[in-house]
Amino acid sequence: MGESTAEIAKAHPEADFIAVEVHGPGVGSLLNRLAAAQLTNVRVIRHDALEVLEHMIADASLAAIHLFFPDPWPKKRHHKRRMVQAAFAALAARKLAPGGVFHAATDWPDYAEQMEQVLATALAPAAAPLFPRPVTKFESRGRRLGHPVRDLFFRRAGKAPAAR
Repeated sequence: MGESTAEIAKAHPEADFIAVEVHGPGVGSLLNRLAAAQLTNVRVIRHDALEVLEHMIADASLAAIHLFFPDPWPKKRHHKRRMVQAAFAALAARKLAPGGVFHAATDWPDYAEQMEQVLATALAPAAAPLFPRPVTKFESRGRRLGHPVRDLFFRRAGKAPAAR
């Protein structure tokens, strides 16, 4: 519903963000939060994130991709619907600038393992995030249910371009 995105944008006014969400009420809630806080460093796209990455984002143009608590599709027969698959990892790597960071978080241990294995095929493991991740609604729910939360950090090979 946009809480985390608005919190990150407020904490980092020097950075620009693209928020992608397919859920209409989530988009509306985020837009309301951005307006109330007078945040101008977020652009919101209501569309499928994979299509946005594929068709609307230039290669090697993103400093970071944040994927916090994507739908875990917990039933084994639905795992093919999970966002983090080999094709997505390759696409994300292509869209990140050299030195760009991919930060993912989940509260489903088997999905964390899958993400780690799949993302490692296209990106190098990294130690630290660009900035701390705020607690999300899905994280709070997962913790209440006793799920362990796992953050994963990867980086695209190459040196990040010098700031201008």
